[in-house]
Amino acid sequence: MTRSTGLEVTGTDSMGMAAATHALPAQLEAALAAAVDVVGPAGSDPITNVVAMGMGGSGVAGDITSALAAPHMRVPVTVVKGYECPAFVGPQTLAIAVSFSGNTEETLEAATAAHDAGASIVAVTSGGQLAELARHWGAPLYEVDSSIPMPRAAVGAISVAPLVALERAGLLSGIAGWVGATVAQLRSRQDSTDTEVDSLDEFVSAIGNGEMLPVFYGGGALGVVAAGRAKAQINENVKIPAYASAMPELCHNELAGWDQAGRLIDGSPLAVIALRHDFEHPQIRRRYDFTRRILDGARVAVPYAELRAAGEGAMAQLFDLIYQVDVLSLRIAAAAQRDPGPVPLLTELKTYLAGHPARHP
Repeated sequence: MTRSTGLEVTGTDSMGMAAATHALPAQLEAALAAAVDVVGPAGSDPITNVVAMGMGGSGVAGDITSALAAPHMRVPVTVVKGYECPAFVGPQTLAIAVSFSGNTEETLEAATAAHDAGASIVAVTSGGQLAELARHWGAPLYEVDSSIPMPRAAVGAISVAPLVALERAGLLSGIAGWVGATVAQLRSRQDSTDTEVDSLDEFVSAIGNGEMLPVFYGGGALGVVAAGRAKAQINENVKIPAYASAMPELCHNELAGWDQAGRLIDGSPLAVIALRHDFEHPQIRRRYDFTRRILDGARVAVPYAELRAAGEGAMAQLFDLIYQVDVLSLRIAAAAQRDPGPVPLLTELKTYLAGHPARHP
């Protein structure tokens, strides 16, 4: 039995995912301390756009960077999750490449193209080919603790460096304060004996037993990132489908689909978990209220619950939600009697792709 967040996470955990989740505050602090000695980025051209590149558990760093930094910056942030480098990338681009392993083929290809286009590169990785390229290019290299068991468990380690790089480039300020407030909130969450996730015990059981699948709703930039993180954590830790949707967009389409939700014989096959924070637009808050009415009034009522963020500032609230959904995924994995660490299917995919190298026209 592993203690995590003031919650008990039981079951097989061969890679120590619960311990890594519990270490998130320390991970953030270590990442900030490690970034102190990294020099750069340095370029002769003014930065007019930022591109954050990454996939999967590493790619979430780009989502986090965009959600937290874009509201404060005078230049746009584009998140790239794929092989292609945008055509606008050039000497006035700051390209931040994030790959925990350093060997993610999509990120390596996109980062190489960005470098060839004249962009200033920043690398965030624990090693591998990306670290080698960064050294060869003379690019700033933010090294991530390689002892963290999986990329998705390194969310704190990979998310601080891009923010620090933006601060070094003169595009942001106050990152140490952001991280400090985030660490304080996470430790407060861990010390609590009565947590938000405790209220979802029925959801944990039903999802773990295969009776329902979760749909995560997030509003605004912070909520959308948290919902995407929740979906991915359920996919990889529990090995089941999960879904994520964004407010207010879902009110223009998906909401109509709930009016006839479920089958009378089986009840609702889906459950909605809303991820709430204090930075929501007032109209998004009203949309949640309306959506709840629709779910309750459907032909078969759709189970609904909320996890709410706390903390001072956007980074603290985003990571508070990330932490809670990570714990939720571990509890569901335990209920489903699944080891949250290894993902054999993804290893099989990488082996398959390695035998079929990409060929471009």
